[in-house]
Amino acid sequence: MKKQIVVIGLGQFGMSMATALAGLGHDVLALDRSEKEVQEVASLVTHAVQIDATNEALLKELGVGKFDIGIVGIGSRIESSVLATILLKKLGVPYIIARADSELHGSILEKIGADTVVYPERETGFRVAQGVTLTDVSDYMSLTPGYGISKLVAPPCFVGSKLSELGFVCKGKWEIAVFLIMRGDEVIINPRQSETVKPDDILIVAGSHDTLEKLLAEAKRKKEEAEKNNEKK
Repeated sequence: MKKQIVVIGLGQFGMSMATALAGLGHDVLALDRSEKEVQEVASLVTHAVQIDATNEALLKELGVGKFDIGIVGIGSRIESSVLATILLKKLGVPYIIARADSELHGSILEKIGADTVVYPERETGFRVAQGVTLTDVSDYMSLTPGYGISKLVAPPCFVGSKLSELGFVCKGKWEIAVFLIMRGDEVIINPRQSETVKPDDILIVAGSHDTLEKLLAEAKRKKEEAEKNNEKK
């Protein structure tokens, strides 16, 4: 469903959010006090305005209170970040996402009404860390500590095996489930456990990071053992 979204602060985080949301078809109003940043994003969003977004009167003039979602992308200027969040809340924006650069910053944003607090640097670092230990995972989204959604291109040790044989069952040994397979132009939602993994399949899986690492290690080990047994025959 198309939504009206206001993004305050066009640093790297705010700019990325504004352009991505506009690309998904939403109406995006981008605000920043820097003329350079506003000009850079103007052709990529619905509207871009150079204003001081901590000015309540100016926000009212723009009708910000009628928007569905407010995103505060201001990071280092904590006072401006907090004030912008308070004003969005005061003007009646129903859902507010705010960026934080520290635990203290985040706790303040939560207390004044931010519905979701995002720590971009922490998230980026965490995703890089997943890549260090899970080289088959191309992307990872954390849902709760230690648990998340992973995207991985099927490694050779998966190809030719059924999901059930690999252990991808909700209540099995690993408690990891595949809820989507992208196979070329085909998308298989909630695939059956009897589905056989094919080369270049992209699997979207949900479960614990640690158990996914163990599942991958065991699949590789079994593949190597099978290859050795075939060589002996």
